[in-house]
Amino acid sequence: MIPFSPPRIDQKIIDEVTAVLKSGWITTGPRTKLFEKKLAEYCGCKSALCLNSATAGLEIMLRWFGVKAGDEVIVPAYTYSATANVVIHCGAKPVFVDVADDFNIDLSAIEKAITKNTKVIMPVDFGGFPCDYDSINELVQRDDIRKIFKAETEEQKRLSRILVLSDAAHSLGAWYKGKRTGSLTDVSVFSFHAVKNLTTAEGGAVGLNLPAPFSNEEEYKRLCVTTLHGQNKDALAKMQKGNWRYDIVEPGYKCNMADILAAIGLVELERYDNDTLIRRKWIFNKYSEGLEKYSWAIVPKAAVQNPRTETSFHLFPLRIKGVNEAQRDEIIQKIFGKDVSVNVHFIPVPMMSFYKSLGYDIKNYPNTYRLYSSEISLPVFYDLTDADVERVINAVVDSVQSVLK
Repeated sequence: MIPFSPPRIDQKIIDEVTAVLKSGWITTGPRTKLFEKKLAEYCGCKSALCLNSATAGLEIMLRWFGVKAGDEVIVPAYTYSATANVVIHCGAKPVFVDVADDFNIDLSAIEKAITKNTKVIMPVDFGGFPCDYDSINELVQRDDIRKIFKAETEEQKRLSRILVLSDAAHSLGAWYKGKRTGSLTDVSVFSFHAVKNLTTAEGGAVGLNLPAPFSNEEEYKRLCVTTLHGQNKDALAKMQKGNWRYDIVEPGYKCNMADILAAIGLVELERYDNDTLIRRKWIFNKYSEGLEKYSWAIVPKAAVQNPRTETSFHLFPLRIKGVNEAQRDEIIQKIFGKDVSVNVHFIPVPMMSFYKSLGYDIKNYPNTYRLYSSEISLPVFYDLTDADVERVINAVVDSVQSVLK
């Protein structure tokens, strides 16, 4: 069976994790701090904070900005539930908007959704394809949009506009107009979950790129406290001779990244550009070459070759032209019957029971549903062999043609 997206666990990873275990220090410590430093350098952001998940990073930044009951956060309807769940956790209202044909948030829909209660826009880099950040950044800077913004907290007053919080869970290493994701807007949040291009087993990172008068280094230090119980010293600092005394300066959260996870990330980051992304791009291109000849196949080739943007090659979202949701599901079952694992990214959030119970209806996001009902994600992972790629292509072609005949 060809799996969908297993992590890359080789001897280099095993050796580094073993070294951490033998070091006697496995929680947040020197490796986590080094990983943060190297991530910031890689992405070009001002500071990076490593946490136990991207979800934690998104919620912490909403809370940092003071998002609360009565506030609104604009999110695409086509995303994973975490993007919306964190808004609910803060007591605020997710305002879903439709997406464009590239799966990313529709810029015109964002503008129509802005109200005096809008505090944050959360674009999602679907599958590793960066959103049009210049346009989003220009929108929140516009005088007429700034006049609508109602600043209530110190952070909101300092920014004096809507915050752009990028859900960049998929897009580490992607490019947009000569800059990497992480440096494209106010704040970006990455995921290092087991299925991501770069994994730490579980984990995530916040890339800070806040404008003046913010000091990104000072906000980083503050967030370190917030994400470790509100404690003014981490475990490593407390282990220094005579440095045991600490204080709790706020009722913080527990979402720090441990050194044992950062060790995996350090290995993965070192080989990310010159090995991981090269292999993933090759797989993308082979899929495109093998499928684009069929009239029913809509491959993400145009997005891959866009001169302004290069994906991180996280997902290969194949669309089957002219099928309905039931036919798409039948195709998926036939592919699995050939011992090839595929997936769907994503079931739109307004289709989920909890969100339907709040009154959200997928009928209000027609393009989201149209894309979802015809989408099949093909396996993309480092250890997928050339023969496996051909086998996936053949399984897809045979399955589609048997349903469309």
